Amino acid sequence: MDDFANPAVPLNGAQKSPVLVIIEHHVLARTCILNILKRELAGFEFVELATTSGLNWLAGRDVRLITLHTGDKRITDPSIEDSLALIAEYCPNAYVALLSNRDDDATASAAMQRGVRGFFPTSIPLEVAIAGLRLVLAGGVYRPLAIFGQSDPSNLNTISEYNGAPELPALHAGNGATMIVPEQTMVDLTPREQHVLEALKLGLPNKLIAVKLKLSENTVKMHIQHIMRKCSAHNRTEAVLRWSQRLSGHNGHARSRLPPS
Repeated sequence: MDDFANPAVPLNGAQKSPVLVIIEHHVLARTCILNILKRELAGFEFVELATTSGLNWLAGRDVRLITLHTGDKRITDPSIEDSLALIAEYCPNAYVALLSNRDDDATASAAMQRGVRGFFPTSIPLEVAIAGLRLVLAGGVYRPLAIFGQSDPSNLNTISEYNGAPELPALHAGNGATMIVPEQTMVDLTPREQHVLEALKLGLPNKLIAVKLKLSENTVKMHIQHIMRKCSAHNRTEAVLRWSQRLSGHNGHARSRLPPS
């Protein structure tokens, strides 16, 4: 049991609180993370480990979340693969959040393909990380848009290009009786609404979208209402689905039959 780094609460089996595990090799970083999470996430029993080799002591416990710092290593590194395998073996019901010094999209995608529910580059602000962890604990998935890893706010202007979002379609005329008309959403979304919609596609909550785009939560809510109205959607999920179906089914266009003049 030498791998345990002074668990926040003794593992005597008497505690009934859900468990949140912090796996970080460096003592200072682990202590800082522990103190922050204890302050921000109430109701958990916190356990800190230096490596994943101590996870066998948690078998049978109600482990809700495991945070693992992978440093500069790629997800495909054998040591990371082994750590994820141990987590799956001893804590199969726990959500996994990776803290990484890498902020490239390839690393984030590789993590998600392995069942990781949260990918947190060390370059993101603390408040964003906390909001992302709350999202993961609520059953959601957090991975920042590639553009969010950059420090230049002007880079937000390119967010609509992420995940291959196409250019807004132009109006095309048909043969008189019929014309091809872009759906309202594709034409009328403002650049900022496109940014918000891209964040909605990732399942981000309003608070996190506000932090990412440097907006107030009220402004985010206003943009979401506009997006829903333009999509003729009843909720944000429906708006995202309509957008996705449009891109995959009609390349951004919908056919409308107009009566001949």
